[in-house]
Amino acid sequence: MTLRHSVAVDLGASSGRVMLARFDRDTRSIRLREIHRFANCLQRTDGFATWDLDALEQEIRTGLQKACDEGIVIDSIGIDTWGVDFVLLDRDGKRVGLPVSYRDNRTDGVMENALGELGREEIYRRTGIQFLPFNTLYQLRALSEQQPEVLDKVEHALLIPDYFCYRLTGALNWEYTNATTTQLININSDSWDETLLGWAGVPRKWFGTPTHPGNVIGQWICREGNKIPVVSVATHDTASAVLGAPLKDKEAAYLSSGTWSLMGFESKTPYATSKALAANITNEGGAEGRYRVLKNIMGLWLLQRVTKELAITDLSDLIARARQIPACKFVINPNDDRFINPESMSREIQAACRESQQPVPLTDSELARCIFDSLALLYAQILQELAELRGRPISCLHIVGGGSQNELLNQLCADACGVPVLAGPVEASTLGNIGCQLMALDEITDVDDFRTIVAASYQLKSFSPQTDSEIARYVAQFPHNRQTCKEFCA
Repeated sequence: MTLRHSVAVDLGASSGRVMLARFDRDTRSIRLREIHRFANCLQRTDGFATWDLDALEQEIRTGLQKACDEGIVIDSIGIDTWGVDFVLLDRDGKRVGLPVSYRDNRTDGVMENALGELGREEIYRRTGIQFLPFNTLYQLRALSEQQPEVLDKVEHALLIPDYFCYRLTGALNWEYTNATTTQLININSDSWDETLLGWAGVPRKWFGTPTHPGNVIGQWICREGNKIPVVSVATHDTASAVLGAPLKDKEAAYLSSGTWSLMGFESKTPYATSKALAANITNEGGAEGRYRVLKNIMGLWLLQRVTKELAITDLSDLIARARQIPACKFVINPNDDRFINPESMSREIQAACRESQQPVPLTDSELARCIFDSLALLYAQILQELAELRGRPISCLHIVGGGSQNELLNQLCADACGVPVLAGPVEASTLGNIGCQLMALDEITDVDDFRTIVAASYQLKSFSPQTDSEIARYVAQFPHNRQTCKEFCA
């Protein structure tokens, strides 16, 4: 029996984990085991919402050392995180300024200025990336306008996973899948767009040439002195999650469900047409030169904030109580900017319902039901947009990530979308991270080969659409409803 052991560091916007993977070459099976888990919380620093990068780095090192302490020979390490956020370094490799989060309000109004000065069509023609107010393009413009004294001190700008790889290895890298989330990569050249960098007010020299996933960028030396290769995987967690999604066929779509929900399909070519622009569809980079044609959805961030505010610890009980509430009694648009980082998510949801003259969700279970129904309805609208963009129907929807454990939301999604749903694996981003490492180690041929292994290693749960459910009837009545689907999603 020939085994490979790889470690995936998977950092989300609310938590992180260090996972050990065992790949059996003979049985072509893969198993994951959690080595270390930790929280990732925003903090306030000098008036900004920031990440505690020092604490996160210490947790990463703790997890890696725990894996080494088991006496297992570690063949490789990979890191994936959320997108768009960055770290500035001086010529000595020390941080400059604060690691500000995309949820900070410093970018308020910046995107609107970009649309006025550069034009929506021109930015999209260059990048094919959806317009989100916190994209790196707008964060950098906010930095250059609000803190110009910082700029002269900067030698390099690294996205978050590249920064942690740098801290482990001392090597600089700009991984492609995450770089595309910045809205600064030119979709035709696959390199940094100097016109957009110029508008942002930052020099091209901050950024090195983007590299595609699958290359060893350096080595981490553990306490025992072992040198372990660090692989630049698909470092955007959604890129890894899509890689780890065992897509049933070429007509399938995926939904990476977690703090954010990201719904899309995989394509060898980008979709940057006027129809895609009108739907605000993004074309982010994937493994093997594939594109992730998708749309961002605010996701379970709303639920995470509500449960934190109301000190709810039993999520299963909350979901069970939400199941008993009639569907679509309260409906919001989860993608409204008001939900990015409100002072109180519960009050913001209630205010949105009140303003649209709906009943107001007052209890924790009503708030949860509002979130679940609203997400399912938004999933239905976006799946329809994706099918129209591609010109053929979606065969099924793969839900991966932590949100795939929510069986109520999975069934609501199947009913609203009218397609079969396959849920799992939960740790798709970790699996995709490991898949890139195994390809770099020449253990797996390509993405399709890896997905075959994932499908054989993990059992998926099926949810068939129920056309007579409350939410399915609600969707069927959209043309006659007080609030049509497109108005709801506007």
